[in-house]
Amino acid sequence: MVTMGDVARLAGVSKMTVSNVVNNRAGVSDPVRRRVLEAIRESGYRVNVSARTLKSGRTGVIGLAVPDIEAAYFGHLASHVIGEARRRGFHVAVEESGADAGGEADAIARSRTLQFDGLILSAVELDRVDEPADARYPVVMLGEQDFGGRFDHVAMPNEEGAHAATAHLAGQGCRRIAIVTGGGLEGVNVVTRRYRGYRAALAERGLDVEPPLLFALDGMDMEAGRAAAHRLADSGREVDGVVAVTDTVALGVLRGLADRGLRVPEDVRVAGFDDIPAAAYAVPSLTTVAPDHRWMAATAVELVTRRIAAPLRPTGQYVAPFELVIRESSR
Repeated sequence: MVTMGDVARLAGVSKMTVSNVVNNRAGVSDPVRRRVLEAIRESGYRVNVSARTLKSGRTGVIGLAVPDIEAAYFGHLASHVIGEARRRGFHVAVEESGADAGGEADAIARSRTLQFDGLILSAVELDRVDEPADARYPVVMLGEQDFGGRFDHVAMPNEEGAHAATAHLAGQGCRRIAIVTGGGLEGVNVVTRRYRGYRAALAERGLDVEPPLLFALDGMDMEAGRAAAHRLADSGREVDGVVAVTDTVALGVLRGLADRGLRVPEDVRVAGFDDIPAAAYAVPSLTTVAPDHRWMAATAVELVTRRIAAPLRPTGQYVAPFELVIRESSR
């Protein structure tokens, strides 16, 4: 059986250095870390997770549950969470919860069964009435729900961001600003919060908030955005600005408007939300609300690791800062 000492001799370092690399601790230079990892691969060394767990009471693993792994935004978020957790000596296990309360509650139960040290959950449907029985387990929530102070909660600046995007289009001279968003405008979720920000910005400027300017989506992907843009163009309605509920939807809107011969921004100005990497590379590049994703990940990881280290009461809600990144689609 290969031991940590065998790896240390093969790599020419101390056992403590090998332990630091295995546990992803800071303080090891990149060349030394690579040398140790190569020695681990060559030797076939395997960490005895059960022994480590018995000794420390921890596995060194944080769960991250998101509704849809394929969605660009959640992939972007996961990358930041993994990086922040690594800096604190934790690994991250990512899973898809689905956009329903049952799947989200299951993600909490599963993370306990798998002995994760804690969980960061991006919740779409789970609310405070679905609180798990053991509230002592470290869980940090992301999302739009109101958890009544029962969980640490890192939230998006949904209303503020949508307000800023709409106000920017109005400032560019748009007077008939449509919104392309999800169809369900009930409850508390990303759709309703961003719609509220859109309506508030229009009302402040004395612009019409009309049902004909609402284009509801069948899904939240690019094809749904493209189909909504087709309906917008084919309706004959005079629209000179579009706020899309997400960048993914906005990219579909750009394509759908181009399909119908409408130029962006000459005929219609477009703004999205999330600042996913593809937004900067679209043609034209997309104006978007850019929440501080790194701040959100760092805050969520800090909160969950703080609760892993010591049982603490939730400390409240933290709303991410944001900026409006103005690009060609809205100028």
